[in-house]
Amino acid sequence: MLDLRINRLKVVVVFFILMAFSVSGYADGIEDSIKEALQYYVDGDYKDAVESLNYASQLIQQKKGKGLESFLPKPLKGWTGQKSTSQAAGAAMFGGGVTAQREYSKGSSSITVQIITDSPLMQGMMMMFANPMFATSDGGKLEKIGRQKAIVKFNTDNKQGEIKIVVANRFLVLIEGDDVTKEALKGYAKAINYKKLKAME
Repeated sequence: MLDLRINRLKVVVVFFILMAFSVSGYADGIEDSIKEALQYYVDGDYKDAVESLNYASQLIQQKKGKGLESFLPKPLKGWTGQKSTSQAAGAAMFGGGVTAQREYSKGSSSITVQIITDSPLMQGMMMMFANPMFATSDGGKLEKIGRQKAIVKFNTDNKQGEIKIVVANRFLVLIEGDDVTKEALKGYAKAINYKKLKAME
């Protein structure tokens, strides 16, 4: 049993070494953590080795979040946008994943755009898109926005709504608005470059 655990740790160490070479900016911190984990592994300290690898994983996720920020749309005409943010949540928070977010405003109107990846929640979302009955069970409607299938919910009474789009079975685009028009929500949905997002590694 111990040999099996050690062999798995070897595989994980090799994986993170390869990941470190493909990530810039955070590379020094990532490589340092991987080297530290490797030394712990050589010394037989497997607990600290795993902790160092987990830290390296968080740094890689943070880097990925920064990459997602570049896909958040610029403010539409007449709107202002806050600075984009990103975070990498551990498995204890919402099942884990990486989220990039930006908020926009125009008078009393506000819209938030999120792009989420590496989240177990994606499986449930893909089921919703595959089954129209699930997609429309809480008042949503399946629509096409550009070439993307979307679930659109909008309440004309309180002018609140949301749009959900699954991209390449890897990314969830979530657009939520308060005191807005459906056209404004769709405008932000259309402003995302889905072709480039699909190509993101």
